Amino acid sequence: MKKILLIFGVVYLGLLDLNAQMYVSPNSYVFVNDQYVYVTQDVNLANNGNFYLRNSSQLLQGTSGSGTNTGLGNLSIFQEGTSNNFGYNYWCSPVGVPSASTGNSSFGITRLFRPTTITTSVAPTILPAGQSNGVATNSSLSIAQKWIYKFVQSNQYGQWTYVGNANTIAPGEGFTMKGVSGSDNTVADATEGKENNPSNNQRYDFRGLPNDGTINIPVGNSAGPNPNRTLTGNPYPSAINLNLFLLENSGYTVDYSTGAVTSGGSAVIDGNAYFWEHSKSANSHLLINYVGGYGTYAPNNVNAFSPGTYTAPTWNTYNEDGTLNVTGASSGSTYKRMFAPVGQGFKVQGVVASGNAQMKNIYRVFTKESVANNSQFERVVNPTASVQSDKWENVPNVAGVDYTQFSKREVPQFKIHTIMNNQYTRETAVAFNNNATDGFDLVMDAVTSESTLPKDVYFPLDGNKQFVINTLAFDEDKKIPLAFKADEETTFTITVSELINFDLADNIYVHDKVADTYHDIKNSTFSTDLPAGVNKDRFEITFKDANNTLVNPSEIANTFQVYQNNDNSSLTIFNSLNKDVVSLNLYDVTGKRVISKYNLGTDEQYEISTSGLSDGIYIVKLETKDNLNVDKKVSIYKK
Repeated sequence: MKKILLIFGVVYLGLLDLNAQMYVSPNSYVFVNDQYVYVTQDVNLANNGNFYLRNSSQLLQGTSGSGTNTGLGNLSIFQEGTSNNFGYNYWCSPVGVPSASTGNSSFGITRLFRPTTITTSVAPTILPAGQSNGVATNSSLSIAQKWIYKFVQSNQYGQWTYVGNANTIAPGEGFTMKGVSGSDNTVADATEGKENNPSNNQRYDFRGLPNDGTINIPVGNSAGPNPNRTLTGNPYPSAINLNLFLLENSGYTVDYSTGAVTSGGSAVIDGNAYFWEHSKSANSHLLINYVGGYGTYAPNNVNAFSPGTYTAPTWNTYNEDGTLNVTGASSGSTYKRMFAPVGQGFKVQGVVASGNAQMKNIYRVFTKESVANNSQFERVVNPTASVQSDKWENVPNVAGVDYTQFSKREVPQFKIHTIMNNQYTRETAVAFNNNATDGFDLVMDAVTSESTLPKDVYFPLDGNKQFVINTLAFDEDKKIPLAFKADEETTFTITVSELINFDLADNIYVHDKVADTYHDIKNSTFSTDLPAGVNKDRFEITFKDANNTLVNPSEIANTFQVYQNNDNSSLTIFNSLNKDVVSLNLYDVTGKRVISKYNLGTDEQYEISTSGLSDGIYIVKLETKDNLNVDKKVSIYKK
């Protein structure tokens, strides 16, 4: 017989494990603050019965098989997305429409609310389909249904399915939604102290029947060159261990005691998650002006309970049909992705003609969003360094895993930034796991989502596929092919941007096999001009200089990179070797010195305002303490 926790009236809960089902009676509520609730079986929320999760509280449930929650009451949980009304988030709802029937139900944006107090929220205004701009104020919230779409087993931009304000988003399906302009200084939860919208993030109250149990997510693959993907995400009112979802749906078996991962099963997805990032400076609804891209996460650690590898997207712009146009002038952010937070959406790529990936309760964990916890929702974040601490603290979870015995370190890896024509940056990663092969391994290696870029760099692991994450066993004699493609003569500038737990080799080189030269990219930058075309055979990454003859030290001058951002009228100089810069001068084409700076020191980056300068070509001249002179040309214009 089931044990049933009957709740009548008001209950305030701290940490609570219930070896039972949970029933909240009419006109009663459960309030949880800064904790989690674990319910072994199902949750039944009677009409006007409410279950409030506040201050990062979450619900864990232990049922196996299909979800059995029911009720016309509501679970309420907050999450924040972008506040830019031109920028998209990818979402996956933790709740559905309340229902007297047993099991999960579909979702629509009518289940989003604006918080007014710690327990009360009001429905937003859903704008008519023709209106584009949602707005937040101190007394209202409006959402533009025009931008609510889903993407299931599709491979073309035109295959996005319009949803609008309909309750037709199935459990486990992701959806797109743009943010809102304005601000809302309402603080619904005084103990937490967060405003609904302090002009950088918009808070929503998801209210409805909590999702639970095994959720089937349709996936498939096409026979052509463009793989099918499905927009999905975390469908629960708790965080999930994304590694477990990706591994077990990619043919891997996880030992929940040791964390060991074994391949050999049947895969339905390629084992990677693809996260959309929309430039936070977005200022247009026209597709041709969109600036964004897909970051890639691979769960490539030696066990399922330690972080994988994430590479940031390259900012791109898009044509009216959704194909790539020209590339943007920057790249996205480095997020921590192992624990997907409440509401986070992402795409997965199918590897079978048709099938279902399965999301399960056993993947659910209680962890709050933070870099240290390896859990971040895609929105405005502050730049952070790599997390280098060792073991996890306690992570409550449905699977019963003792996370404190597992490392929170990523596998040894280094990230490479390649700048193309001084316009945009591609981030790639080389990671090391003794269980990986030199060829393609599901979940270990990850392809780019932007294979049609006119200029790019990638790892040519498997035919014509372009990989941005390459995981392999370390060998100091290893040679790792690096491919370049360009639609015109292009300057590629390459450097190691980050070392993460990597002490396996003292040096990292790019070997030009045609010239038989080795270029240090760990401590310096390598630039090469390549003609139009695809080159898979000329360059490779090595850890030894077979000739023991590095390029002339004068190439240190090429390690200085100069970037003019005409969006915000600023000139940025990157000093990757931390040279001591004693002077910086900017000259116009007549030779007139218009800016002078002295004794800038050894910072890795300097930023100078160019807001008062006329449009034109300028020369940047740098001098270092050891008499190195650097000249760079920039184009300054007002947008």
